[in-house]
Amino acid sequence: MAYFAGGCVRDGLLNRDPSDFDVATNASPDQVAQWFHPVQRVGASFGVVLVRSGGHTIEVATFRSDGPYSDSRRPDSVRFADARADAERRDFTFNALFLDPLAAQPVPAEAVTTPTIHGTLIDFVDGKADLDRGLLKAVGDPDARLREDHLRALRAVRFAARLGFRVDLDTAAAIQRHASDLSGVSRERIGDEVRIMLSHPTRTGAFRLLLAWKLAGYVFGVEPNSGSEPGLLAALPERSSFELALAAVVVDLGAPATTGVSGDPDALLRVRDALMLSNDEYSKLAGLIRFRVPLRDHWVSMGVAARKRAAARELFSDHLSLLAAERSEAAELVRADVDGLASDGVGIDPPRLLTGDHLIAGGWRPGPTFKSVLETVFDAQLEGRIRTFEEARELAARLRV
Repeated sequence: MAYFAGGCVRDGLLNRDPSDFDVATNASPDQVAQWFHPVQRVGASFGVVLVRSGGHTIEVATFRSDGPYSDSRRPDSVRFADARADAERRDFTFNALFLDPLAAQPVPAEAVTTPTIHGTLIDFVDGKADLDRGLLKAVGDPDARLREDHLRALRAVRFAARLGFRVDLDTAAAIQRHASDLSGVSRERIGDEVRIMLSHPTRTGAFRLLLAWKLAGYVFGVEPNSGSEPGLLAALPERSSFELALAAVVVDLGAPATTGVSGDPDALLRVRDALMLSNDEYSKLAGLIRFRVPLRDHWVSMGVAARKRAAARELFSDHLSLLAAERSEAAELVRADVDGLASDGVGIDPPRLLTGDHLIAGGWRPGPTFKSVLETVFDAQLEGRIRTFEEARELAARLRV
């Protein structure tokens, strides 16, 4: 026998298009490998084989029962079992549903037909009832499920926020009891979960749950202030980058400072390490946080060249979105000013009149003053004080003396 399993069944019952399809079966990995080609044994010791067919990759897993989880991530051992045991090892009831698309089986079942899924539903854990009630509930003992894999707390946050579900009271209480267990989870896994949460329009609900369940400090490496709430995060555009959403979270954790949270210059480094940010992600996050106060409080007093340079930044639209979430009227003033700067006859980021190649052709040697001269000349160009190559070259010659 072979059933569709887990997320694809859940999403189909919710009339959502599943993003992928997993199959659970009583066939052994060796049998699956004999029947399908090509296959990849990505987790043979756990009974998992990837089957590639028609341009699709399907995860096929043998029904199993898990042994102890000494590393709070993977079972130390597994034994192949039946469908009921396989359902009872899963995290949440709505993820423990199976669907037989071909024929009824002698198990608790009901026929279902939706726009995206049809077949015989096999439900050992009352997952369909919980799905219909909009309830996230752990399979069996919630403390046991969380001890097995501490990351399940963050999966609960993500699912509850994304589906808009209530959380079973016993499950929520267990998550809070096990909050400190997240400190033992690999930072890569936590970072991956947070990226998924903050890149989705339901990010605000997820952050609320992280705060309510006392998970935020363990997740972000920075303890929230007592009054932390998703103020800026909730005001961001629905389509926001992960780095922009994370910058809003840093501020919402308790943040009015240019270099970090509550004036702590090491806070951003702790966030970086807690989420295992890439160099590019950290650079974008740090830029958004560090320019937040200058953009909000000092834009008008910045010179024309400085404002144009800022407006030409790759992430300036994200800077404006963060400012608009905090002070919409200030963002409108900046936008109006940038529009004016763009139409002043020079532009925000025009081609440079004078480049390093020009200086070298004129006999300059790269040295301490080389870059500063180029930048000073470009500032003059941005401000409209010079408009031709000859004027730029003459200014550079004066600066050389």
